[in-house]
Amino acid sequence: MHHCLFFNCSDISENCMLLNYDSLSDSELTSKMSQGISEAFNAIYERHWKKLLNETHKRLRNMEVAEEVVQDVFANLWERRGKIEIRSLYPYLLTSVRYQVFMLYKKKQSTPFFEEPLEDMALSSLQTDSLVIEKELKNCIHFWHSMQPEKRAEIFRLKHFEDFSTREISEMLGISQKTVQNQLLTSMASLRDFLTKYMILMGLL
Repeated sequence: MHHCLFFNCSDISENCMLLNYDSLSDSELTSKMSQGISEAFNAIYERHWKKLLNETHKRLRNMEVAEEVVQDVFANLWERRGKIEIRSLYPYLLTSVRYQVFMLYKKKQSTPFFEEPLEDMALSSLQTDSLVIEKELKNCIHFWHSMQPEKRAEIFRLKHFEDFSTREISEMLGISQKTVQNQLLTSMASLRDFLTKYMILMGLL
């Protein structure tokens, strides 16, 4: 995998050259990337690609496929730069590559060499008091939320992030309360499945 995967590092404006992007924090780089500044994206890539590649290769044991996964994650990051809210950059990227690994195995309908045979082990992990696990889960939930259809994501956010009732949500969005309830049921089923599979992958950490 080579550096500056999507952008020519030499094509930098005079103004951008005055700013040392390598010295910026992840949150600062994320903010600038969301504004369409490719140099910020390149700095993010340079800072994190190798760690992500190592994590991916550890799970796939195939460097070529691992490189493709990491490339896809960064491509998606750039393409959706103005559409997603990233609270913590590296955990978001790490969750992204783990999700891509899971989807690869799901597509092939095979079992990862690292997957535990019993899914209830993952469910048990979800109930732990570990602060590390709690942080991972929060990052995972926000990643899952960013991948949901717009209306479903909005209903989930209002209910679970802002604590509105289903009646209040139906009035705010101009839809029936039954529709809100159905969307929430669909969301929870999707999230439960996503978290279970994700925690199985987390068994390596």
